[in-house]
Amino acid sequence: MSAELISSARMGDRWGKRLLIGIPYAWLLVLFLAPFALVAAISLSTVRLGMPPFEPLTAWDGSILNLRLNFENFLYVLTDDTYLLAYLTSLKVAAISTAVMLLIAYPLAYGIASCAPSSRSLLVFLVIVPFWSSMLIRVYSWMSILRNDGLLNALLLKLGLISEPLRILNTETAIYIGIVYTYLPFMVLPIYSNLVSADRTLIEAARDLGCSRISAFWRVTFPLSWPGVAAGCALVFIPVVGEFVIPDLLGGADTQMIGRAIWLEFFNNRDWPMAAAVTIVLLALLVVPIVFFQSRPPRAGA
Repeated sequence: MSAELISSARMGDRWGKRLLIGIPYAWLLVLFLAPFALVAAISLSTVRLGMPPFEPLTAWDGSILNLRLNFENFLYVLTDDTYLLAYLTSLKVAAISTAVMLLIAYPLAYGIASCAPSSRSLLVFLVIVPFWSSMLIRVYSWMSILRNDGLLNALLLKLGLISEPLRILNTETAIYIGIVYTYLPFMVLPIYSNLVSADRTLIEAARDLGCSRISAFWRVTFPLSWPGVAAGCALVFIPVVGEFVIPDLLGGADTQMIGRAIWLEFFNNRDWPMAAAVTIVLLALLVVPIVFFQSRPPRAGA
């Protein structure tokens, strides 16, 4: 009887684990894989006038089910200079923004982690408090700050630092300002989480062994915080590549980023197959390198 109870308990434990793992997998299936499959199917179809604005992939002629796949969309995306420039611009903006945010976020996270425990909660709260308002409202606020007659130019003119208003809005500089401001908390929080949980005795041991403060930071603190740095860079870089709202509002109509190109294909040109193909290529640019590096075996001694 006891053996049957043990076997039943083990079986219940196995089913409990499967259920626990199955919930996030079901979530990914419904909210990611299914929409991705739909977008992939649209990318292989042909545009048409009507609703939906693309031809079905299959056609039944009464006896045979015909499968009609159109790869011209991908060929056009990979050879057209406009899309290639949009991809390169998006990657460049994302890379520079991520680097700038890392330079700002790391000292900020390090300072918060070094404060007394009673002060950390307040400082973390101040980092995330911008999330309490809509991102659209915050971007519109930056429009009023950066325009020619905005608050920034008015302040600089009043201080006598400039003789005429600076043109910041509708430039790449405005895009960087908006992206860094919007996504900075996503860089700060993972780094702070790693720094605050780091073993301080390792730093003290490094100092006892003769390391200076700077040497102890680079040899001990930074390596311990590397998982947070990597997570923060991923949380920032990936969404910035496909960002649309900030470049469109702060960068103006001449902004050539891939998020705007996708939006134009969907809503202006109503070419859903082309927009879906652009999206699939963008996803491949982001996912394939991540999968490659995660699948590589760790180096000996690492």
